[in-house]
Amino acid sequence: MEYTVQKLAQMAGISTRTLRYYDEIGILKPARINSSGYRIYGGKEVNLLQQILFYRELGMNLDSIKEIVTSPTFDGAKALREHRESLLEKRRQLDLLISNVDKTIATKEGRITMTDQEKFEGFKQKLMDDNEKKYGKEIREKYGEDAINKSNNKIKNMTQEQHEEITKLSNDVLETLYAAFQTGDPASVLAQKTADLHRQFLSFYWDHYSKEAHATIAQMYVDDERFTAYYDVKQPGAAAFLRDAVLIYTGMKK
Repeated sequence: MEYTVQKLAQMAGISTRTLRYYDEIGILKPARINSSGYRIYGGKEVNLLQQILFYRELGMNLDSIKEIVTSPTFDGAKALREHRESLLEKRRQLDLLISNVDKTIATKEGRITMTDQEKFEGFKQKLMDDNEKKYGKEIREKYGEDAINKSNNKIKNMTQEQHEEITKLSNDVLETLYAAFQTGDPASVLAQKTADLHRQFLSFYWDHYSKEAHATIAQMYVDDERFTAYYDVKQPGAAAFLRDAVLIYTGMKK
């Protein structure tokens, strides 16, 4: 079946302007232009649009998505399986938080008693899941299972105050990074403050800090598109800037 811009946009729940923009940047071209000059999309384009919207839902920027879907090795079926796993992970995290809310309601109504530890189980599990997603595979390969187990134990034993502090630190890293990026200098005072905040953030998860590991993580942000997308979502180039700032901070810059 074929669709005009208007019909495809309506079906996908996006604007016609978005489809035209996707055409302009080369991420989603129409199958053809008809005799009246209208863009016409077929089944292949519909499937590709679905993939693009999946990636957008996962927080990826358009540059990263374009690189993925235009790659000669792009595998649509594999991408869908990865989307599914990501969605299942989100659902699991939401289920934990919903369960936590239900218990809190029951506690306030006097039906059950909830320990202080239980009040934060959902948040801590989300931290562990996010940590595993961001660093798990790479750290397991580089540092072994023991590093992950120690990291998870630190999170499980985290106090409410520590949880609030790490949440604030995470936001501070991003805010300071984006401000430092505007200076254009990874050696600037603001950029080095970002690197130090990043060290503090990592230290919540790691059993011990090392400059080498810090530099390795920073390089990973550039080498792995998942991490690049996270830091570049509001400011393209932020991941590479953070990497450079950390390399200077740790003395690892060649």
